[in-house]
Amino acid sequence: MGAMASENTRFMDIVFIESLKIPTTIGVWEWERRIKQNLIIDLELGTDIRAAAETDDLGKAVSYKDVAIRVVEYVSNSEHRLIETVAQKISDIILSEFPVKWCRVKVSKPRAVEKARNVGIVIERGERTE
Repeated sequence: MGAMASENTRFMDIVFIESLKIPTTIGVWEWERRIKQNLIIDLELGTDIRAAAETDDLGKAVSYKDVAIRVVEYVSNSEHRLIETVAQKISDIILSEFPVKWCRVKVSKPRAVEKARNVGIVIERGERTE
């Protein structure tokens, strides 16, 4: 038989959003600054879903729709040179504006390297408890 969780047990549930395709101005080269390129954003958001699950109340959940809207709004209106900057700014928004303790942000820039299907960066920020 498995041990029961004590009241001091920490939980990490993950709400995720995959493949947000967002056109934006991104890049260091002059030609990149004149066009929109697609970034693909994948998010994992660490939270505790128990209150939402017990009450079936959206108000106690992380709204992936609200997160997606906010990230799309930010990225589509930004003009950064580096995807590293985009990833960091997204994590700052998520951790400061939503009830999230930890996030994993993946920013992909498809076709940025001629022979590669995709390139990008993955960052994790916050406290990941399991």
